[in-house]
Amino acid sequence: MTAPVSPAETLRTALAGLLDGLPPKVAAQAVDRLIANYRGTTPTDAPILRDRADVAAYAAYRMPATFEAVRAALAAFADAAPEWTPGSHVDVGGGTGAATWAVNATWPGERPVTVLDWAEPALVLGRELASASTELRSAEWRRSRIGAELALPDADLVTVSYVLGELTEAGRGAVVDAAVAAARAVVIIEPGTPDGYARVLAARDRLIGAGFSVAAPCPHSGVCPIVPGEDWCHFSARVSRSSLHRQVKGGSLPYEDEKFSYVAATRVPVAPVAARVVRRPQIRKGQVLLDLCEVGGGLGRSTVTKRHGSLYKEARDAAWGDGWPPAGPR
Repeated sequence: MTAPVSPAETLRTALAGLLDGLPPKVAAQAVDRLIANYRGTTPTDAPILRDRADVAAYAAYRMPATFEAVRAALAAFADAAPEWTPGSHVDVGGGTGAATWAVNATWPGERPVTVLDWAEPALVLGRELASASTELRSAEWRRSRIGAELALPDADLVTVSYVLGELTEAGRGAVVDAAVAAARAVVIIEPGTPDGYARVLAARDRLIGAGFSVAAPCPHSGVCPIVPGEDWCHFSARVSRSSLHRQVKGGSLPYEDEKFSYVAATRVPVAPVAARVVRRPQIRKGQVLLDLCEVGGGLGRSTVTKRHGSLYKEARDAAWGDGWPPAGPR
């Protein structure tokens, strides 16, 4: 019997087919321009993605990394709410739909999906990519300005990935408020930088203030124990890179690590982890050092040694971003 093809594989194949007709040099030039624009200041009513070449380059440059970051955040959320599955999904600022693919990878099955973005070329390409998936081909791709006047249809889940950094402070607040009004669960992902974390933290405060409970990554809905300006909460997702992806990004390694910050909050019952590993575990001779965000609202370090028996092996296998202690067999 042939094994079912995963959403990640289907997306990878769809991207490869999409980019077949685009010379790597053209894609690389478009990526360089996109990076320059993203690092500058671009009005929210002037889409960065102007045409087909731009969108194809963006898909090669960003979709694999966005997909893996969003999938990692959603996996942590799903662990905290194992009995819950979203019956509908709205992706705010979804572009070519990476978060939509990540939702489908986390909770397989067909559901009503609406992707909102201001860039029409991104929506067109996203619809084309989604046609490769039997569970996503019925998604609605709708042009919408993302900002102060955003109105969202009701949905079980709203995702907002790599969007808040493109908005003004007022626009960011309006988007989070619109998600709160529309959804039972909201997942926000931003780059794993101090600024990205600050935006996630502000959104987290807004979600909690609206009555949502944090499902992940925090083991609590209290004040974040990290002192602003001294550190920031972020995680890492491993991203496989195709040969064309490596050409477009100018790299040689078969993988890269995408750093991201996120918050998943909801109105449904959740059981957050007792603690979250917030740094890469330090493996030393006979012991593992785990830096943890703990349920009591503080940061702590746990030292697990061989004397802890099977827990020591679990600690050696623990990864940055995992819940601790393990809930069951890994």
